[in-house]
Amino acid sequence: MRCQFLLASVSAIALTGSAFAADLTPLPVPAFTWAGAYIGGQAGYAWAPGANRISGVDPYSGIAFASSIGQTLSGVIGGANVGYNLQFNQWVIGVEGSVDGTSLTNTAGLAFPDGTSLTAHTGIPVQGSIRGRLGFAWDRFLIYATGGVAFGEFNSQYNYGGFGLAVGRTRLAPFFGSSYFSETQAGWTAGGGVQYAITPNWSVRAEYRYTDWGSFNELLFGSTAFPKGFRNFGYYGDRHLQQNQVQVGFDCKFDLWTIAPAAAKY
Repeated sequence: MRCQFLLASVSAIALTGSAFAADLTPLPVPAFTWAGAYIGGQAGYAWAPGANRISGVDPYSGIAFASSIGQTLSGVIGGANVGYNLQFNQWVIGVEGSVDGTSLTNTAGLAFPDGTSLTAHTGIPVQGSIRGRLGFAWDRFLIYATGGVAFGEFNSQYNYGGFGLAVGRTRLAPFFGSSYFSETQAGWTAGGGVQYAITPNWSVRAEYRYTDWGSFNELLFGSTAFPKGFRNFGYYGDRHLQQNQVQVGFDCKFDLWTIAPAAAKY
């Protein structure tokens, strides 16, 4: 009798457990999404071809001239980025800001027949951008285009040296002059890249961008930089720089507004 009661009890418990397990519907595995805030870093290489177009009057010879100093800046570039994406089906839209330190520098010069020379040294220590992004995703693979406003700090050092007998003049004492400029320039940038999510939160990317910094206008030395008797002479310079850059990087996505799954029914 006791064995029959025990067997009936075990059977009842087993049936109750089966009904309870049947009521626990498995939760679906969340689909991967590019939506969310992210922060990351990038590094690469950049080159900025351009030319310093110099015009003015040589204070030694008194001859007006116009010439061009070819100048292509190049160097490594690296920094950090932060952004936010939204995803609609396979379309991904977002906004991103980035800041990079760079080693882009170049020195070039001109030599004149009367023995004078002019050199220009230019560097871009820091630059950044604020851009929109539009992409198309295949699950964890994303291809995107990007574009927006770029800004950068440009430092320029111009050095002038005069020696010997000037054409058509008496011998003049050697003269050296220097002008330094530091300015922030704004331009536009556009490009594209590919990105792959290694995990739901970590991704790697490769990107190319073209940047047009616009024109720079600088009065070199100024009319008062030269010795007495040569105050009416000076140099005027302008240039136009365009930059190309290739970078690789990583991003860490934060799901700040993730909705928790609904609780199971019991």
